[in-house]
Amino acid sequence: MSRPDVLTFGETMAVFRATGPLRLGGTAQLSVAGAESNLAVGLARLGHAACWVGRVGSDELGELVLRSLRAEKVDVSHARTDPRRPTGLFVLEPRAGHLMRASYYRAGSAGSAITARDVLPALARRPRILHVTGITPALNRSAADAVSAVTEEARALGVTVCLDVNYRSALWPAQRARDFLQPLARSADIVIASADELPLVAGPPGGDPDQLAAGLLAAGAEEVVITRGAAGAVAFSGRQRADLPARQVPVTDVVGAGDAFAAGYLSGVLDGLDLPGRLGRAIAAGAFAVSTRGDWEGLPTRRDLETLDVSGGTTLR
Repeated sequence: MSRPDVLTFGETMAVFRATGPLRLGGTAQLSVAGAESNLAVGLARLGHAACWVGRVGSDELGELVLRSLRAEKVDVSHARTDPRRPTGLFVLEPRAGHLMRASYYRAGSAGSAITARDVLPALARRPRILHVTGITPALNRSAADAVSAVTEEARALGVTVCLDVNYRSALWPAQRARDFLQPLARSADIVIASADELPLVAGPPGGDPDQLAAGLLAAGAEEVVITRGAAGAVAFSGRQRADLPARQVPVTDVVGAGDAFAAGYLSGVLDGLDLPGRLGRAIAAGAFAVSTRGDWEGLPTRRDLETLDVSGGTTLR
């Protein structure tokens, strides 16, 4: 079995995307989504070997998750089917403007029962990068223990560790997230966070982002990346700083944009791009995500990335 470029793990759920308010009924589209598997799809489309580990239920929704990821060339050989727990589910409904409301049905789900034993066999293949998010440790104690054990083993093996903070206030309070994520961020090689999330892992709220990033670098991180939505993103590495604006594209759906950004950034790391090149690829991937509907369906291939610089109104033939 070949060595993965990136290993990631967490819960992937079935998702119903409603066309209107849930209370009014109507139609919905069935798909799958999860921050970690979204990233794995993004990397696979960019030509990298991505491995996702997680648990799904022994049900039709679990089959949908595995089938969808296999179709995207994501390695799911270490995923487990749990005969006792169902596949998690969430529902997205449109609200005002581009606002989407998510309702989660994941209590007691198969994905939330992930353990270190599920992931360590995949880590033994020595991926180039281990990617973790702040979502997985928020699920429950066993999932948090899995993140701690797997990241510790990755460091022992010399595997690069990337933390995407991905804070979800519905899953855990800020103080509990801070207590867990701050030590993890200080031992990670790459930290990706939004400007709002950065204080959770780097210091007090309201702190200067450059100083917070410098603190993480001084603590041991090699790269710190801060996303700023429509204002673009900034990345720090040693004495280097790269600051790029967002791509100007029509915004259709912002769900999954952060996962696309992280996939683009790690793709740049794997390809040996310099700091501005990594950040540029991340921003380009995020532009594809926000301009198409779905968590991962519109993520770009390498050929797609080239089309962002084509003038508007052009037909590609």
